[in-house]
Amino acid sequence: MKELIVTDLTKTYGEKTLFDKISFLIHEKDRIGLIGVNGTGKTSLLNILAGKDSGDGDTSALQVANDYRIGYLSQATVFDETQTVLEAVFQGENDLIRTVREYEAALLALEKAGGNEANQKRYTKAEEAMNEKDAWLTDTNAKIILQKLGIQELGKKIGELSGGQKKRVGLAQVLIDEPDLLLLDEPTNHLDYQAIQWLENFLNQYRGALLMVTHDRYFLDRVTNRIFELSFGKLHEYKGNYEAYLLAKSDRERVAQEQEGKRKQLFKQELAWIRAGVQARGTKQQARINRFEDLKENLHQVKTNDKVEMNLATQRLGKKVLEIDAGNFQIEQQVLLKDFDLLIQARERLGITGKNGAGKSTLLNILAGRLALTSGNYQIGETVHLAYYTQENEKMNTEQRMIAYLQEAAEEAKQADGSQIGVAELLERFLFPRFMHGTKIAKLSGGEKRRLYLLKLLIQQPNVLLLDEPTNDLDIDTLTILEDYLQSFPGAVITVSHDRYFLDKVVEKLLVFNGNGEITSYFGNMSEYLATLQETKEVTVAKEKKVVAPAPAATTVKKKLSYMEQKEWQTIEDEISQLEEKIAEISEMMNHQGDDFVRLQELQKELSDSETALEEKMARWEYLSEFV
Repeated sequence: MKELIVTDLTKTYGEKTLFDKISFLIHEKDRIGLIGVNGTGKTSLLNILAGKDSGDGDTSALQVANDYRIGYLSQATVFDETQTVLEAVFQGENDLIRTVREYEAALLALEKAGGNEANQKRYTKAEEAMNEKDAWLTDTNAKIILQKLGIQELGKKIGELSGGQKKRVGLAQVLIDEPDLLLLDEPTNHLDYQAIQWLENFLNQYRGALLMVTHDRYFLDRVTNRIFELSFGKLHEYKGNYEAYLLAKSDRERVAQEQEGKRKQLFKQELAWIRAGVQARGTKQQARINRFEDLKENLHQVKTNDKVEMNLATQRLGKKVLEIDAGNFQIEQQVLLKDFDLLIQARERLGITGKNGAGKSTLLNILAGRLALTSGNYQIGETVHLAYYTQENEKMNTEQRMIAYLQEAAEEAKQADGSQIGVAELLERFLFPRFMHGTKIAKLSGGEKRRLYLLKLLIQQPNVLLLDEPTNDLDIDTLTILEDYLQSFPGAVITVSHDRYFLDKVVEKLLVFNGNGEITSYFGNMSEYLATLQETKEVTVAKEKKVVAPAPAATTVKKKLSYMEQKEWQTIEDEISQLEEKIAEISEMMNHQGDDFVRLQELQKELSDSETALEEKMARWEYLSEFV
């Protein structure tokens, strides 16, 4: 069994200690969620494990086998801009990936440039290599991953992609490479809800280990079996998923607080004894004085993260807010809005979700006045004061100091109770301690920059909030407070998001963008909408089973199976049946082994290998069946 061992890892960054001699072990099949307030070192830990950074001092804090492979999806995915998507997603260096890369490149050249002799020879050679190394399953799995992540144009240059498309290419690359350990930093960013659901299932079946940073609490709940929490330089481990972590953490903090209370009570008693002036005439008295000094040093052991406070005032909002009448918008030939009507009222809680590239952010840009409708009318109320929290921070001068950045918006802000609050105190309430106020923005983590950007918007007292993927790069603690703030916000909230937990907490109505200007309205939250979709799907499937109709004639020409694939298709169903019978036989044998644990372990391994083989055969059958 392959493992990664970390022992006494320490890392400091300026005045901040990120890790203080932390140790942990990652086993095969571990599904670990790494959480903590922004700035505690989550991304730094991933960088160290990926070999892109190192701890302080001795680098032998990490121990892995020589053949242990680690795949890393960072927040800012970096590729050679001149590479094609094909070259980027198949850039893994294991032999099967290289074989598939050459086959797909040969196939792409054949399709684009035609069947000249050179291209035909290249394709034939690549197909022979695929047969020789039995790389067809790897190719099938890769195509499923690309399809589910919405990556289609393999010949396109990386430099022509958006930031979200690059992130999906990066995710596809690490999943296709199948390393022993997947390190994923915010993997659900830029994925629609359908892709997120697919990724949950994929990671649950992944053979290796997983360590990920994510704000998506439903995703954490459904994927993880361990939680690592970084707090004040220490790493706390919890068994189970996110829900189990919340319960265990609550118990741990309660016990710690009780112990702290007992220490304080004992300290008061010992302090009274010391003040009574008892002289150290003997060994017992001196020992008691020494215990008092130890108690004094360890009095404040319990450290808890402060909570972000959001109680800023808003400006009065009239009845007329935002309205679009018969709105149309298209980019070149792509229709994003078609005869679209929208009426936003005070206290509106509208969530916008759906397919990537279908026009969600475009709608926010229209509402913010950054884009004009192709045709139709857009009106904005006279009392509306908009704040637009975009996916990317507004351009920040990274050499500027935090406090100066805020002072550009206001020297002080008005609170909900009418009192004034200075910028310095506001920064502290947003978890930026005094010693950081003069820090240059360049030294902040990505999450800290997002939190600072959010604060700058809120101190301007908006009454309409436009939020584009607000959960990206914010830690869970900040998100929880933001959700509570939005629930009590007296103005209108319009948010684009794929975070199901966030949408459940905040919105009362959904606009689902399906593409080509098709937009579905739904009154309710995200979980209710997904449940409705599932019910509709089940009813449709049931109806299709009842109606037996002849299959329609094929209207499109499909790619034919190669000679080797045809032979494989003739035997694959028998192979699947044999594997199913073998699994049933092994399960029956396990039921009669009694206390023979050695034999049970052997059978368990044989069962796992057979189940894995069956999964692979089923995936291969599904792929081949499309071309029969």
